[in-house]
Amino acid sequence: MFCLLLVGCGSTPPTTSAPRGSASAKEPAAGRTLTAAQIAERATPSIVLIRTPGGLGTGFIVSADGRVVTNLHVIAGAAEAVVVLGDGRTFADVEVIGVDEQRDLAVLHIPATKLPSVKLGDSGAVHPGDRVVAIGHPLGLGNTVSDGLVSAVRVLDESLTLLQISAPIAPGSSGGPLFNEHGEVIGVATLYSNAGQNLNFGVPVGYLKPLMSEQKGTPLAEFARATVGDRLPAPPARHIPKHDPKILATCSQSDLETAEVGIANAIQVGAPLYNEGNADACFRVYEGAALAIDRKLKSCVGVKKALGEGVTRAAGLQSPVEKAWAMRDAFDGLLEVMSKRRQL
Repeated sequence: MFCLLLVGCGSTPPTTSAPRGSASAKEPAAGRTLTAAQIAERATPSIVLIRTPGGLGTGFIVSADGRVVTNLHVIAGAAEAVVVLGDGRTFADVEVIGVDEQRDLAVLHIPATKLPSVKLGDSGAVHPGDRVVAIGHPLGLGNTVSDGLVSAVRVLDESLTLLQISAPIAPGSSGGPLFNEHGEVIGVATLYSNAGQNLNFGVPVGYLKPLMSEQKGTPLAEFARATVGDRLPAPPARHIPKHDPKILATCSQSDLETAEVGIANAIQVGAPLYNEGNADACFRVYEGAALAIDRKLKSCVGVKKALGEGVTRAAGLQSPVEKAWAMRDAFDGLLEVMSKRRQL
């Protein structure tokens, strides 16, 4: 969409659900400078987790009647999605209110009222050196707060400007809000560069205004059919392995991070290929990632075995669709047991 060096920061595999948010903080005085902790306390109830069959992303509530902003690539091609609120409530009845394909933005609607919402700021008033705070669900780690600066305002052409930020974002952060020092949303976390550190990008909220005026919603399944058509066959029955956490007993923390990040990156690249109708390319990405992770692991016998079993199972199947989902089953089984270990 923007540049080959830039990678959409979602979606990443569903590993954890969003933690419950605290009650909304008292409104600060106008123009008051807030700490990152104060911004997080105030905004967290308005941050949502968006789960789709292809992974997960972040969103944020912009109106009390259930309007949610996220990146288009978080829900692209998905016939179903679950929006998890900060208080733990879930909504599967998701509508698409408006999209901006060029700027990778989407406004969704869920059937809820009296929701805590964020305040949108003036992205046109943002300057290099301004402070920025990002909140999202990178790698499924709910409501992760990071801060930094607006490194630059990049005018790519007359129709597209991006905010370059130093606040870290990662797969799963897609669609998360970027706040200024007053706790106002001035951007939507969208991209990071894999060519260097802290080269991250957001879309200015000024582009949201035309989408916010739309009133009629389209059910997500209908939107997926209209935009993707018949390119996506129905997925086969899932066979996600249920591993005992003991399979991770020989794994160092470094090995676990290598495996989890490698799997997340593979899904980040492969899932969009699948959603575009290229199941074979998706499978090749997944298979290559599994073999690469296996080579990098120093111990972690259980993870190496699980990845090998996934590759073997996929090799015995016929269609690229079946092969891609077999690898995804292996990945999701490992991500689930890694998530269980964190909770122990």
